[in-house]
Amino acid sequence: MAVTLDLELVRKQCNVVADVDDALLQQYVAAALAHVEQHCDRKLVEGDPSGPDEMKLEPDVMQAALLLVGHWAANREAVVIGEVSTEVQFGVERLLWYRKAF
Repeated sequence: MAVTLDLELVRKQCNVVADVDDALLQQYVAAALAHVEQHCDRKLVEGDPSGPDEMKLEPDVMQAALLLVGHWAANREAVVIGEVSTEVQFGVERLLWYRKAF
């Protein structure tokens, strides 16, 4: 079974009820989890990791994935026009920093 996030939790994170369909949310979740794996250079696994190249979906890793999904649900285009944007302090990068393989 592949690692994934509960869609009810994702909907709560994104503050969406019906305006985003499940297929789109599942795509965001898959992309977020793939990003986490690539960023950390480790594979997400269910249960206990069998080596240093694997990691569990711990609460900090889950929060990073939820932040990414929420961002993508709110910003569906590659460019945001007319807005000033900044990275959330203690956001995705910070949450994943300690999980990164060096």
